Amino acid sequence: MTKVKVYFTVDVEIWPGAWDGLDSRFPEAFRRYIYGDTPQGQYGLPMTLRVLSEHGLRGVFYVEPLFSFRFGLAPLQEVVGLVREAGHEVQLHLHTEWVDEITEPLLPLRPQRKMQHLCYFSREDQQRLIGHGKRRLIQAGADAPNAFRAGSFRFDAKTLDALGSNDIHIDSSYNHCSDGPRSGIVPSLKVVPVLPFRVGEMLEHPVTVFSTPAGLRPLQLTACSFAEMERVLWGAAERGDSSVVVVSHNFELLDRRDFSRDAVVVRRFEGLCRFLRQNTDTFDCGTYSDSEPPFAVGSQPPPLRSGWSGWMVRTLEQVRRRM
Repeated sequence: MTKVKVYFTVDVEIWPGAWDGLDSRFPEAFRRYIYGDTPQGQYGLPMTLRVLSEHGLRGVFYVEPLFSFRFGLAPLQEVVGLVREAGHEVQLHLHTEWVDEITEPLLPLRPQRKMQHLCYFSREDQQRLIGHGKRRLIQAGADAPNAFRAGSFRFDAKTLDALGSNDIHIDSSYNHCSDGPRSGIVPSLKVVPVLPFRVGEMLEHPVTVFSTPAGLRPLQLTACSFAEMERVLWGAAERGDSSVVVVSHNFELLDRRDFSRDAVVVRRFEGLCRFLRQNTDTFDCGTYSDSEPPFAVGSQPPPLRSGWSGWMVRTLEQVRRRM
């Protein structure tokens, strides 16, 4: 049986909390979002890297670089260094909320208002921003990225053209639960992409979504229980799916209400890593640079189902988290 390639992807980004007083806010925001200091230890990026490495797993870290055009290359080098020193992969992520905050102009006409999503920009400006981000990651010590994810999963067909012009040919921005259908790259709104597919010369590698008694959910640490993740992974193996894409963020092991450790999500993450380590005969957790990308499919199978038991576990966990 061919192994299922599992891509554990982490979007790495920094948020200031508010856009006023950025220069005074940034040092604390960087420490909070990247390192995640708590009384129990650092539950930001270092913990995610450490747990993956301890289980012999490699992750794909989509690193957002535009903030460094405001605050300098050194913080970005620090982030890239953490990921690379732990043996994981750096790929490109863009949050265009930073563009109007940057003193160094990246576009011919600097936006005069907040442009929250990449798809709000023209094809030419998307190409410029992707090019700036790619070069910035390389300046910070990363290899040239060959995969991309748009901030908040908001992209469009222009994004795919812009990526190709920057010699990036794998995109993982499509998330059916986060405005994926609005991207316009899937002709039929009845289709829910769960496996890689071609859009021209681009390979679109969608975030895995699955069916629950309450509707579709993304395969994301904060969005589903470990029982649901396990059920989906075994279902993918039984069906012969080529790959699965799991989503996380550098701050998902933290409760963002007070940035304390989120014990429920930590248990989910550790449980998933143990599961993948114990089942290496069926699952291969890898990156886009250590092997051939997953092959594109001609037609999409339906989303896998998680069942009632996993849904009930998640419901109880979410109640406990909110308490």
